[in-house]
This record gives sequence, structure tokens and C-alpha cells, in this order.
Amino acid sequence: MAGPRETVQVNESNSPQSIIGLSLKPRQTIILQKEAQVLLIPFVVKKNKQGQMMSSQNLSENNSNDEEKPKVKRKCSELGTPEIEAVFPKEECGLQKLALDSQTEPSVGIARDSKDMLSLSSERQSNQDGDGNENETTDMDDSTELSAYEKKRLKNISENAEFFASLDLVETATKLRDVITKKPSHGLKRKKPKKAEDEIVCRRSMRLLKVDPSGVPLPDPSPRPDSVVDQYTRLPPGPLKMMPENQNGENEMFKGVLQMWMKISQPRNKNTQKLSNMKRYQANLTDMIITEDDVCKITKARICSMAIHPSETRTLVAAGDKLGQVGLWDLSQQPREDGIFTFILHSQVVSCLNFSPTNPAHLLSLSHDGTLRCGDFTRAVFEEVYRNEERDFSYFDFLADDASTLIVGHWDAGVAIVDRRTPGTSYEQFFNSNMSLIRTLQVHPVNRHYFIAAGARDVHIYDLRHLKSKGTKPLITLTEHMKSLASAYFSPVTGNRVVTTCADDNLRVFDTSCMSSKIPLLTRVRHNNNTGRWLTRFRAVWDPKREDCFIVGSMARPRSIDVFHESGELIHSFFDGEYLGSVCSINVMHPSQNILVGGNSSGRIHVFKG
Repeated sequence: MAGPRETVQVNESNSPQSIIGLSLKPRQTIILQKEAQVLLIPFVVKKNKQGQMMSSQNLSENNSNDEEKPKVKRKCSELGTPEIEAVFPKEECGLQKLALDSQTEPSVGIARDSKDMLSLSSERQSNQDGDGNENETTDMDDSTELSAYEKKRLKNISENAEFFASLDLVETATKLRDVITKKPSHGLKRKKPKKAEDEIVCRRSMRLLKVDPSGVPLPDPSPRPDSVVDQYTRLPPGPLKMMPENQNGENEMFKGVLQMWMKISQPRNKNTQKLSNMKRYQANLTDMIITEDDVCKITKARICSMAIHPSETRTLVAAGDKLGQVGLWDLSQQPREDGIFTFILHSQVVSCLNFSPTNPAHLLSLSHDGTLRCGDFTRAVFEEVYRNEERDFSYFDFLADDASTLIVGHWDAGVAIVDRRTPGTSYEQFFNSNMSLIRTLQVHPVNRHYFIAAGARDVHIYDLRHLKSKGTKPLITLTEHMKSLASAYFSPVTGNRVVTTCADDNLRVFDTSCMSSKIPLLTRVRHNNNTGRWLTRFRAVWDPKREDCFIVGSMARPRSIDVFHESGELIHSFFDGEYLGSVCSINVMHPSQNILVGGNSSGRIHVFKG
């Protein structure tokens, strides 16, 4: 600021004038030995470009040309000296500043006129670089002494810092981070063996240990017979003697049974029987009953296939189970235990059994283990007809009328033609179908160059005259099935109908009287086919005496075996609350007699006779 300036020292206030923010009462002041000087800062009000009021601090920053403020002023502001940033007129701002200074330093006097105070402060500001610096520094040294609160606060800060330093939080965090980021070891850590003294000794029964009280081992009460083989180990190739496992090999009774089987198996001319009307057929079914002597367990595991001998004088039933056993039951033998004979012919599921239509003394069995055998009652031997250890078999049927040629289906959808008259155990021809697998396979009863195969979800009809080694296309395809198939069979007399069993809980009947590209669906019967894991799947089969009726097991309670007409009508249900208490998944009807045989999943046979 230009112009001459005076320096005035104020010791006390002379007259109590009315000043804004000050009391009008007289105040006694004590003159200290050291005189205090009042610094009056000019407070100029100015408007900026936007029309807003600017404080003196902003004004001084604009006029100082970016010059740094003295260090003494920064120290004073840090010690808590209040700065007035409110916007007031010049005189009020100066008086407000004097009022605040008077409250903090009571020994300092106040000038009477605000104009003199502004001149004093402006002159004081002009002499900053002179003697005033030394006085300000002296005032700052006296005011830098900390209060008791500040000292206590600093002490608390130092104590907290020492406490957290003693916890070693940084080192602990580093260790935890290393543990988290450490990759888990792929190898399994071996547990340290427990000390013998720490283990708790458990008492065990001597019976379970198979020792007597003196510690001597006891003999095995039920040793495993040497003839029992592992279910997944194939039997050695070659013929097997017809020696039942549950009978003595030198038993004269079995030899007599073989002689009887040979007599009833003599080839006979086929008698063409006229089909009875439906009422007569229903009456015959109603007359069929079951007794206690008609129920017997003949195999060890669940039954997967069955066949009934065509004899009209004696009833002979054959059943194949899951473990590869084949059981024969002659119902004419008394007591019934003497008529049961079990043979181990295979090592896996026996999925198909059939007596030869021209020579009933031959019983053919096929298994998933890749073997097909023929049991000859006349020579008391099971010959090996076809063997292929690289492929698993699923089903077979007689291709020629004299049963000399067989057609064999494989699980990998292969089809083999086997001639029983040629030496060896290999096939004559082999074809690959375009199916994913083959579950069942059957030859047309009249036109024997046609055969039907049930696959995963489709039913294909092939013509043997057009088979190729690779990629054989079917003649007809039935694609109405929504889930996996269990079987598909031609009707036994004319082959004009096909019945299928599907996991979508439906039995379907198709019209195959005309082998065209499209086969019409005649009937769809709603039927519970959900047998589950532990039961053999249902397979609806035709009654060989009828062209229009088929038989299937049932999941309904009470347990029964159902007979349906091709129209979907339920003709009859075989049930008996006392002797039929389980699900019979596999069923077969005698070709000429009123005899129905049902097999369950525990190896038990149920026979209904008229």
C-alpha cells in the first residue's frame, strides 16, 4: 500500500464505544512487561466475474503474483489462529477481527477508530521484512508449547503404535498369504500309523473268526464246488458233458430221464389245428389254474429266457438265468425235486433258449459271452455251435425249416449266418446293419427271407437277399417308439402282425400283411413296462396257438400275467394270491396244450395248466 504509515502501540482501550461484537462495559487491562503488538490485516471486498464476493485471502492470492507466504504466518495458522473468511463491509470486517483478537489476548488494547486500525495494520504489513519478523518469531516460540491434551494424545498414539508393532501383524499376514496362494500337492499324504498302545482293541466273535475256543481253525462248513466258475470267465471251448450240477453224475435216475426225453422228442408230422373261436379260447384260459406243485425254483439267479418242450405227454420246461446256468424241470417227476436238473453252460446272461422245431431232442442256448451251444439228449452232450470271443451275442432264430441254419444277432448290430452242418464254430456269412444294437431277432414264419430286429428305438425289417457286408439298409422301419425297445415278434402263423414292447409304457401292434415301405399301426395298448433295474424286462410274445393274442407280464397288484387281443382288449389275467406273488417277466405258452409258464427274477417257475 502506498503512502506514509504510522506505527502505533495500543496498551489499553480508552472509551467504551459501541463496536459490533464487543462488550460496552469498561475492562481493566494489565500491562505485561512484554508489549503485545496487534497485526491488522486489510479485508477488501471485491466481486469476481461471476458476481460472487471474494474474500481478502482470495484477493491477496490474486495480487501477490504467486508469491509464497512467510513461513511464520503458516505456523500461526497451524496453531489455530482463526481466520475470518466471511464477507463483510470493510469496517465490520476490521471490527470483527479486533473482537476475536481481544478475546484471545486480554492485555491488548483496541483502537477507537476503525480507520486508524486499518492504517496500523497496513503499515504493519509493509514492515514485515523489517524488524517485525523478529518479533513474530519470538511470539511463535512462546505459543508452540503443547497443551496437556496434545501431550496425552501424542502419548496414546505412541503407545498404540508400540502395541500394534508387538503383534507382528505384517509377518502374520505374509504367512497367511503364502498358505492361501500355495498350490495343493497332487500326491496323497500318507497318514502316520497309530501307535499300538493308543489303539482300541475290539473284541471279535470266534465264530466269525472261524476258530474254536482253543484257537484251532474250523473247517469250512460249505465249501465252494470246483465246478462253479466265475460269471465273467468264459468256459473253455469244446463240448460239455450233460452232467447236472445238482445231481450225482452216476445217478441212474438221470439216465432214465434222458431215455424218456429221447422218446418224447421223436420227430412228428405237424398237425394243422384249426383256430378256435374267441369264446372257446377264453373258456380254456379260465380253466387254467396253478397249484403248490406247479411252483419251483430251478435256477440260481433271475430268469432271462425260457422255452417249453412241444411234447403233448410230458411237460418239460427250460430256463436260462443271468449267471449262465440252464435249468430243466420235468413236471412229471415226483417228488418235484427229482425232476430239476441244472447245467452250467455259459458264463454270462442266457438271453435266448429254443427247442429245435424239427428235432425237439436238441435244446439250443445263446449267451452274452459269445457262445451258442446245442444240448443233444440222445448223446448227453452240449456241443458248441458258434463261438466268437470278440463279439457279444444277443439273440438267435432258426433260419431254415429244418433248423439246420441259424441267424444270430450281436449287440454291436452285426448279423451272422451259421450253418450247423459244417464243421467248426465260425459263421458262414456276416453282415453289418445300420442299427446301433440288436436286442431281439426273428425270422418271418412264412416268407423266411424276411427277418425283424428290435434295436435301441427303431424296429427294422430286412431282406436277406439284399444284405451287404457294410451299411445294409432296412426294407421297412418302424419309428413310432419314443424310448428303448425290449422286443419285436411276428405273429406265429401268418406273420401278418408284429407286437413290440417299449419302455414308454406301450404295447404296439402293427399290420405287416403287406411288406411295403410304410407299415400301419393298428393298436397301441397302455401298459406299465417299467420293471426297474432288478427285474428282467417284459417281452410280449404271441400265443403259438393263436394269430391274434399275445402274453405279457404285469406290474399290477395282485401279481398277474395278462393276455391281450390284437385290438387292445384284455382277454384274461392269470393270478393267484397264494401261489403267484411275484412279477413274471418272461412267459411262454405251450404250442399245442393249455399250459402257460412264467418265470420271475429269483429263478422261480410258475405253471398254469388246464
